[in-house]
Amino acid sequence: GHTLRDLNVLENHGDGKYVFGTHFYILSNKAGNRSALIQTAHPYLENINEKTRLSAFLGLRSDRRAMLIDKVDSAYGVKVSAEIGMQMPILAGAGIKAMLCQLPDEEIDEILSRTELKRFTPYSITDKTKYKTEILNVRTQGIAYDREEYIEGMVAFGVPIKACVKGVQAAIWAVGLTRQVSNSSVSEVKELLKGISEEINCRLH
Repeated sequence: GHTLRDLNVLENHGDGKYVFGTHFYILSNKAGNRSALIQTAHPYLENINEKTRLSAFLGLRSDRRAMLIDKVDSAYGVKVSAEIGMQMPILAGAGIKAMLCQLPDEEIDEILSRTELKRFTPYSITDKTKYKTEILNVRTQGIAYDREEYIEGMVAFGVPIKACVKGVQAAIWAVGLTRQVSNSSVSEVKELLKGISEEINCRLH
């Protein structure tokens, strides 16, 4: 398979650090053009969708950008309008928290100091200290949970995935309507995603 660098999604800046390439090529679904990360993760996205009926996503962040690189849409509920190759807000959603939790504390502080926390919904966290606490909780708990913080009426779960490339963090997240996820099923979805995160991280290393 091709690496993300071959696909021109990541550019090597010579210091061993990769940043997103200027051309955000949509990653082709042809097996030959898929990175090891996408190849490994895709069946798990399908598994999440099958078991939870939620839409499942895989994304990357590097430096000041975050991007959606694979997804499996849910056939139930609403279709989340997010296309592969789409750039994502750097401080919004469960997937982003699952990426940020992989960074050292000082890097998290640096990102927070230069980025404004937007109020996407009445439930969005706009206090930077609280937001950092949330990220640190994801690090200890292994999962991010977002109830209407980014999109009203939507719930999301995110887990960290090790991208195996210096300076790049990945995550898988599942999104659906709040009414699709009863309070009693929240812990089931969390356990499913945490198990998947561990399996993928084992397989990629």
